[in-house]
Amino acid sequence: MAINKVLRYDGIEDNPSVEPVDLTDKFNLPPEQHHNWKYLAFGPDKKLYVPFGAPCNICEPPEQYAQIRRYNPDGSGMEVIARGVRNTVGFDFPPTTGELWFTDHGRDWMGDDVPQDELNRIAKTGLNFGFPYCHADGVPDRDFKKADACAGVTLPVSLMGPHAAVMGLRFYTGGMFPQEYKDTMFIARKGSWNRTKKFGFDVVNVRAGADGKNAQVTPFMTGFMDPEQDTFWGRPAYILQMPDGALLVSDEQLGAIYRVSYAGKAAAK
Repeated sequence: MAINKVLRYDGIEDNPSVEPVDLTDKFNLPPEQHHNWKYLAFGPDKKLYVPFGAPCNICEPPEQYAQIRRYNPDGSGMEVIARGVRNTVGFDFPPTTGELWFTDHGRDWMGDDVPQDELNRIAKTGLNFGFPYCHADGVPDRDFKKADACAGVTLPVSLMGPHAAVMGLRFYTGGMFPQEYKDTMFIARKGSWNRTKKFGFDVVNVRAGADGKNAQVTPFMTGFMDPEQDTFWGRPAYILQMPDGALLVSDEQLGAIYRVSYAGKAAAK
């Protein structure tokens, strides 16, 4: 899927030269390019989940933007499941509930420390996550003002840091890592680009109850930046779990992929 095209490659693993099926007309993609890079995933319900970011840093977006949709694999049955989502480029479904959890980028140019990026949970369809009037844990926007801006807004499971550029999210279901990591989240934070002091540039582990309460964020993979010199050499972006339980972490800065494994006693399967 691109900004304005959807192609399906049937049986590509067996035939890499297969001709694609063009489904563009069925998916009805809006044309704006700002924040319209799309992270795709099939959910436990076998539907395809697609985000449509806001076409701006901060604005009152047209109806078809700042939302998450889901479709049947052939492009039919489109449903908007969440609104007020500025720009999510990473999400996953916990094996326990099958709900969608997603990261979201906070707006720029409202200060070094606000608003923070978010980790959100969709407990039911139709929730509003606040953009453009309400951000983070209830911060009204300074430019787009609205009475009771945060009324009815679903607040984050956890704040993820100011301008951290939260990216890929993966629930760990493997058997390689210690048991304490089972069903917890690994989240890549690509790192800030316009903050006075850089922030992020790491992978964190997030533990929260199935209801989204009592979230704890702890460092997991660090060393991509030097805070004293305020410089960085790597930008973690996405995470993939391998069949053996190891994690692959992509580095946007170097074009590298790191394999993270554990040599101790494996978790119970």
